[in-house]
Amino acid sequence: MPVSAVDLSGELALALVSGALLNLTPCVLPVIPLKIRTIIHHAGGSPRRRIEAAIAFAAGTLLFFLAIGIASALLHWTWGVLFQSPWVIAVLVAMMASFAAMIFLDISMPVPGFAYRTRGGRHLEPFVSGVLAAILSTPCTGPFLGGVLAFAITQSPPTVIAIFVFVGIGLSLPYVVILLRPSLLSHLPRAGEWSDRLRQALAFLLLAGSVFFAQSLVSPDFGLWLWRAWAIALGLWAAVTALRSAGWATGVVVLGFAAVALSTSYAGGLLMPPQNGPLHWRPFSTQRLDAAERMNRPVLVEFTAAWCINCKILEKTVYVDPAVVGAARQERLLALRVDLTRPNQFLEHLLVKDGGAGLPFAVIRNREGRITERFPGIFTSASLIRAIHQASATSDLTG
Repeated sequence: MPVSAVDLSGELALALVSGALLNLTPCVLPVIPLKIRTIIHHAGGSPRRRIEAAIAFAAGTLLFFLAIGIASALLHWTWGVLFQSPWVIAVLVAMMASFAAMIFLDISMPVPGFAYRTRGGRHLEPFVSGVLAAILSTPCTGPFLGGVLAFAITQSPPTVIAIFVFVGIGLSLPYVVILLRPSLLSHLPRAGEWSDRLRQALAFLLLAGSVFFAQSLVSPDFGLWLWRAWAIALGLWAAVTALRSAGWATGVVVLGFAAVALSTSYAGGLLMPPQNGPLHWRPFSTQRLDAAERMNRPVLVEFTAAWCINCKILEKTVYVDPAVVGAARQERLLALRVDLTRPNQFLEHLLVKDGGAGLPFAVIRNREGRITERFPGIFTSASLIRAIHQASATSDLTG
């Protein structure tokens, strides 16, 4: 439907803010090492080189979002649809693993001959960094982004494209500012052993991202062993580095980083066989939804995918919270899971029909089958518990 200039300007401003906030989501976390490397490599250069690097980084991000915006406007793609392609994930995994090796070994990115001939060799890394940051932002929705995308899908193609471009501008803006104002990094200690160890630690973070996305391409057992191999490599690196460090402080920091990373991986269930969870999730089907209505039971429907990092965070935190489990049992809640790891036209239509525009997304249906609460993006246990009880209370009042 048509939108006024005032409403459009407000949505574009919200798209800009939501794009900037995407930098705080776990989805973008794996590419932070590459961004830091890009900033460090160019922060000490001349003003012209820094401006060129900032333009290259922003261009990589905006080019991707422009392409996604056009595809969304003309082909009605939903947010994150690229990750339903195994080929896209395979290329992404290869890129992230390659960049992790480059960062760990501190080697420069190979530059094709045509880039040298056009004097664009030094711009390739910030450009690729911008593209990769944009790609990794698409599996998940950050704050405000769910509402922005829900608005976008109801608008004309030019409006959809403009909103996606503004999301890209917001995503790239913090790094462009740092590249243009390197004085913001002036309080960092001088380069030395600490910076080498930080670089190697960040390489393991990027490698963890590649392992995460690789899970959707392999069997669960093989994915589990990939995580265990990563954990063993991290532990060995930390032990050897601590023993060889010139000062005790570096060794303590390295061991602390490894301890936090390994304990977080263990607590997140990455190093153990997957569990169904205390909510006893069942695959979504319309038959189960109808049966829940006949049995007068409220329903939680989660839209998720193997490549959605924010989805996994919710599944390891909110959905296993004892208070959430207690509320679900008290209200006899049925938990259904919609898996969008691979393309499924029916389930994608269901996502849009229920008011979602990306992952993660969840809805609460009351005992009559009516949606009483929607959860785009990450949410808290308290909000879910409140929605579960309100769904039952609404049912009681209408029943």
